[in-house]
Amino acid sequence: MPFLMRAPEECASWEWELDHFAPPGLASALSTAARMSESLRKHGLLEPSQIEWLWFVYGVGGIGIKTTLPVRGRIDPSDLAQRIERSRPSGHPNAQVGNLTVSGRGTWFDAEGEERHEQDLVVLSVDPDEYQLTADVAVYHDIWGYFDFRGYPHPEIHKRNAPRLAAALRELEEILGTTATTGDATYFGRAEGHSIEMPDVIDGRGPDLTDRL
Repeated sequence: MPFLMRAPEECASWEWELDHFAPPGLASALSTAARMSESLRKHGLLEPSQIEWLWFVYGVGGIGIKTTLPVRGRIDPSDLAQRIERSRPSGHPNAQVGNLTVSGRGTWFDAEGEERHEQDLVVLSVDPDEYQLTADVAVYHDIWGYFDFRGYPHPEIHKRNAPRLAAALRELEEILGTTATTGDATYFGRAEGHSIEMPDVIDGRGPDLTDRL
């Protein structure tokens, strides 16, 4: 497999409501993103390279401005908080930080066991909403499921990658002190436990999803 096809919607996602883990707000969101991204980095799934968000104003909504800041492998919450404050849009002094998305490269293994790297293999989001802190982990590639996007089984790729994602999700649950809930289903799949739900199989093949890639 020379390259990975990426779905426009997640193949699976896992969500956490973190009322009992940390208070809402930006400081908590940055600390949570740092701890979660470090766990994903340790499992080789996400080497953070940037964090981005949309700005909004209470009572107004989104103001159409996105900010992206580079990070170098690890998130330093205190340094990042200062950089975020300096990046506040000058024309909107009351602008607030929206959902924080952490992205970067991750490592996966092909059918022969060769190590490969892919951008946004796993995407982490933490929402600093003033009422409730929440987090989300999403995947967009077919290596986590038993079938590829064409519907062909790829058991060796699945065996070399899916357990790594499951181990990382279990570790995140330990860190956060709560079990993840699975996100909504999309055309490309949905989560089941710590893995991808098995689709309907006909004559040994799963669904061909390439019409929407």
